[in-house]
Amino acid sequence: MKAIRLHIRGGPEALVYEDAPQPHPQTGEVLVRVHAAAVTPTELLWVPTWKTRTGEDRPFPIILGHEFSGVRAALGAGVTDWAEGDAVYGLNDWFADGAQAEYCVAPAAPLAPKPRSLDHAQAAVVPISALTAWQALFERARLRAGQRVLIHGAAGSVGSFAVQLARWRGVHVIGTASAQNLDFVRALGADEVIDYRATRFEERVSDMDAVLDTVGGETLQRSRGVLKAGGTLVTIAAQSEGVQDPVIRDAFFIVEANHPQLAEIARLIDNRQLRVFLQEAFPLAQARQAYARAQGRGNRGKVVLRVVS
Repeated sequence: MKAIRLHIRGGPEALVYEDAPQPHPQTGEVLVRVHAAAVTPTELLWVPTWKTRTGEDRPFPIILGHEFSGVRAALGAGVTDWAEGDAVYGLNDWFADGAQAEYCVAPAAPLAPKPRSLDHAQAAVVPISALTAWQALFERARLRAGQRVLIHGAAGSVGSFAVQLARWRGVHVIGTASAQNLDFVRALGADEVIDYRATRFEERVSDMDAVLDTVGGETLQRSRGVLKAGGTLVTIAAQSEGVQDPVIRDAFFIVEANHPQLAEIARLIDNRQLRVFLQEAFPLAQARQAYARAQGRGNRGKVVLRVVS
């Protein structure tokens, strides 16, 4: 098969488009014929990209891209509830090869049927961002109707889903964004918006039930002061992983694959209750250009590698 692989540790300049062995599904896994795989530039900084679960260096070559949309091409032993040819979307193992290839393997149980209203390129941008937003808001913060949440980076890939999901749940949403994105965040359903460059958010908000931080650094530190007693701070900023501050350490989490949540997200998309934003799609062979585009400013939605045109 054709794949995008890394043979050395580096950035997008190290990506190589080349032939690679086709994987085979093991017990409980499926082989997916990848139609599209999303680009997440920060994956180049993630621990699972370079380390095994036991902390050793992962062997090269490495394939990135752990969210995808495609069709089931083969079933591993014990997989009986799906058929070959079913259109699916989801995540695969962070510590294994990803989906920036013509084929990938993934655990069968967490995958879900692709949203019918989306093509594969659109569906590929959903799993990480939408699941992250869902799990941050409803599992970590346990938000319910009538509560209030502050979402930092509300125009970003995770933030845009978080605004919509919180609003769908009946939560009062306050989002921070740059001036050019304020109307966009309002259109997503935010009740209030704050231009983070013009206004310090702690001068505008207090007594929040939850804060979802996608930025990290000073923004994360300042967010602690706007929570009400018993409020929840949640962050996905990679630099928060492993810090010594127990509040920040407890606030950090990594998204997990989840079939019921992906299925419900697909239902919301098909019912036009969730909007999906795709910035641009590139052919698989143009992975370096795709990463450069994904790292650019002003993106609304993720960049995708289209494997099947």
